[in-house]
Amino acid sequence: MMLKEFVEKKHFNFVDKVGSWQEAIRVGCQPLEIDGTVDSTYAEQIIESIKTHGPYIVIIPGVAMPHVQENAAGVKKTSISFMKLKEAISFDENDPDKDAKLFFTLASCNHDEHLANMQKLTMMLMNEELLAELMEVNSVDELLELHEKYLES
Repeated sequence: MMLKEFVEKKHFNFVDKVGSWQEAIRVGCQPLEIDGTVDSTYAEQIIESIKTHGPYIVIIPGVAMPHVQENAAGVKKTSISFMKLKEAISFDENDPDKDAKLFFTLASCNHDEHLANMQKLTMMLMNEELLAELMEVNSVDELLELHEKYLES
């Protein structure tokens, strides 16, 4: 389960509101920047990729997975950070399915580690009950409580 890992690595953010999806990407990358997983160019690469390819990072309504291709410039380690917005941000004003409150920012420079992270994240997101509870968390303590609750799953 990744929730405890987010806490242990300090790869998390809880934010009330952001002014734009671009700001959401930048804020979501901050925990990865702080520990040197990525440099400050990574968020801008993700933003440029979304401008070019559209909001491909919104994988299901409410959930975004900001990333660019593996081995992107600016990525030093393979990891994931978690961000929860109290107020969803829109990536497409005409499509409410492209709003997001949960952000799982991926950084990848090791293919095997990246695949392992993707598998753990996919399993977590497939648990609809857990996903619904993640939409409501507002603190590290609540993340850890969910970790304990779903540890056996």
